[in-house]
Amino acid sequence: MANEVLVWWFTLCVISAGNVLALSYAARLLRQRQRAWPHKVYAARRLQLWLSAGYVLGCAYRSALPVFDVQRICLFDSWLSSVLLGRSVATVAELCFVTQWALLMREIALHTQSRPARLASQTVLPLIVVAEACSWYAVLTTANIGHVLEESLWGVAAALLVASLLSLWPRANAHVRRLLLAMCLTGTAYVAYMFLVDVPMYWARWVADEAAGQRYLSLGQGLMDTGSRWVVSQQWQTWKTEVVWMSLYFSVAVWLSIGFVHAPVLARHQSGAVIAVS
Repeated sequence: MANEVLVWWFTLCVISAGNVLALSYAARLLRQRQRAWPHKVYAARRLQLWLSAGYVLGCAYRSALPVFDVQRICLFDSWLSSVLLGRSVATVAELCFVTQWALLMREIALHTQSRPARLASQTVLPLIVVAEACSWYAVLTTANIGHVLEESLWGVAAALLVASLLSLWPRANAHVRRLLLAMCLTGTAYVAYMFLVDVPMYWARWVADEAAGQRYLSLGQGLMDTGSRWVVSQQWQTWKTEVVWMSLYFSVAVWLSIGFVHAPVLARHQSGAVIAVS
């Protein structure tokens, strides 16, 4: 294994182990707060915990066994590294993560009585279901146009999340606004990355494949191919284009997921302001 790949892979594994420990701590802290919170609030945060567990464990699996889906490239020669299995794990994990988004946005809409925020909370999950279908299309057929659509939809979903957070701003007190600012800046950075880096990367791959007369697989052929063929590569040249997005995805995104478990509990003050009660 190339030294650069070894360092990168080892770093991902260490981060993932830390993420699992952080999830365990979040679960312990949530149990301690059970008596202090109303049952409805605790049930909502417990659901966030279970959804976060799906995302954290899915990302840990993909960190230990990285896979370059369309090219069928993996780091280790094992059926556990098959694209079919890896993509299935990713789909479940990502749906867990975006469900966390939707629940948080619905909570915000409830306290702000914002129709745009409520609409966004109802829209984001269906958007990502379509994005996952586009991802599967790209993975099975090897046509990167599916990834172009997938990543574009993720960017739109994140933009909706930022918009719903901003709808809370006029009614929020100073403490809530500091949290909103941090989340909005993170979300804006993600949207910018998606549309300035990630989507153009997949578009360039699509254009290059079209120019080269690439022949794509049918869905049936792709299903057989993803379950039975994987190419092992441990060279930096192969993985360097995936390092940035995988590293951010398996670290920052996971931290956000765990953070959602302990998002502030919102309430409306008698003045009409939205405050954090814990």
